[in-house]
Amino acid sequence: MTWTTRLLVALALVVGLGVLFQIATRTPQAPAHQVFINGSILTMDLNNPVVEALSTRGERIEKVGTTAEIMAEVDDETEVVDLQGRTMLPGFIDAHGHFPGSGMSVIAADLNSPPIGDKVSVEQVLAALREQAATTESGEWVSGFGYDDTLLAEMRHPTREELDSVSTEHPVVAMHVSGHMLVANSVALARVGIDADTPDPEGGVIGRLPGSREPNGLLEETARLGIVREMQNLGLIDTYRLMKAAANEYSAMGVTTAQSGGVSKPLALGLSWLSRLGVIPQRLILFPFETEWGEALLDGEYDPADYNSEKVAMSAVKLVADGSIQGYTGYLSEPYFTPYHGDADYRGYPTLSREELFTQVEALHKAGYQLAIHGNGDAAIDDILDAFEAAQAAHPVDDPRMILIHAQMARKDQIERMKALGVTPSFFTAHTWYWGDRHRDIFLGPQRAAQISPSRWALDSGLHFSSHLDTPVTPMQPLQAVWSQVFRETTSGDVLGPEQRIGVMDALRAVTIEAAWQVFQESNRGSLNPGKYADLVVLSGDLLADPKAMRDLTVDRTVIGGATVYRAP
Repeated sequence: MTWTTRLLVALALVVGLGVLFQIATRTPQAPAHQVFINGSILTMDLNNPVVEALSTRGERIEKVGTTAEIMAEVDDETEVVDLQGRTMLPGFIDAHGHFPGSGMSVIAADLNSPPIGDKVSVEQVLAALREQAATTESGEWVSGFGYDDTLLAEMRHPTREELDSVSTEHPVVAMHVSGHMLVANSVALARVGIDADTPDPEGGVIGRLPGSREPNGLLEETARLGIVREMQNLGLIDTYRLMKAAANEYSAMGVTTAQSGGVSKPLALGLSWLSRLGVIPQRLILFPFETEWGEALLDGEYDPADYNSEKVAMSAVKLVADGSIQGYTGYLSEPYFTPYHGDADYRGYPTLSREELFTQVEALHKAGYQLAIHGNGDAAIDDILDAFEAAQAAHPVDDPRMILIHAQMARKDQIERMKALGVTPSFFTAHTWYWGDRHRDIFLGPQRAAQISPSRWALDSGLHFSSHLDTPVTPMQPLQAVWSQVFRETTSGDVLGPEQRIGVMDALRAVTIEAAWQVFQESNRGSLNPGKYADLVVLSGDLLADPKAMRDLTVDRTVIGGATVYRAP
């Protein structure tokens, strides 16, 4: 049975279970009228006005103003919430992530090192996988996510042989924290037909044992995709558990719009149905992944209306132009600071040839699609901008909003090109916290590391930009994304590129109204304007009173379309 067929069968069962689930739990409903008073309400409207109170009618915002003005609208049926000085702002918008990937925690081992997890050696990684294997039926996939070779005592990846020691009855996979590579055991490699005779695919590398073509288990970039597809072949119960865990986590973090940045056809279908059933309360922005959809995007087989609903929007088509800096697969214009395997000239590599990138960008742009292109290294960014400039010259679009995902190594001249071309970056600024010290000391060196995710250059140029966490690469903690743009501190306490810091309100805009703007949703969400969706988050304190302590704040309430979907215990 194919993955698509299995998913359709699972979805049919989910429909039945979903109906029962809704009957049992009842989807939260918006009050006819509710008001929030005595708060510090950050509207994120033009010029960032702060008000005291807000009124909603059903799923929409009715009015903002002073507490006295809003209380004048109250009657016996109104629900009144006293914020008592706490901060309210628009619900956080996930500008780029991989929903429901964070739900993997319920079906896979957490292999993260500090500051996310606790694994500091290869043996601890293997022990976590053995524990997972002990509760997994023979022959089923055993997986873990988030190991970081540069944070393990051995400073290396696990090996195929070590994963074979975990199990020879299960396919075993350890996924790298970057999401751009994994290590597989012999059973997993055999499942997808990778052996000594398998050539490296375009845009990927199969790791080999020294002096041999025998795979060592490490699969980079496109070489890992076959295993990734097999691992996504989940049963009904695990699919539901994963989806629900992710939705609950996002609600608790104040996320009202989630993004799945690179969906296959089955995943798009599954997310669309589970949204309609109320299993997922968040609004969803889905980026169809060109690698998965292929010619369907150009030959008329793909119709966004098949997946769209009030809460789901099929948006930009995603392409991937390079890999990850912390995985040594990001494509740089100058060599890595610490040579990779002793190669002083190594600059990483593109996952698409320049010629293929030009071809795909022009075809999709001509067909009328908004594009979202992953580019970390500055050489990849050069290729992306060149390809998009050529496509725009051949097929001009007045407001393309091509999203450059991550844009981590964007130079100042590239920021200026983005402005001229109608390109908008989404920065992964939390790199400064999670990998900043190693970017400085291992991957990029002090000068280049200080310029990663250059928000100040973008702000000064008048460029629209957002900030994201790439969850599950890093945890869904929107205030971390904001904090990192404001302070740019590393885990060691260093400030990485102080000249790229921006103010609190600008950083908050990058996870609210600017994130909405990037996907053409600014007219209905992202700021607290009358008529927009009542998508709101209430924090546990006053964010503006002590911005440095914003990460200590928690979410007290999350509201989507006027309905409270999360309330702190």
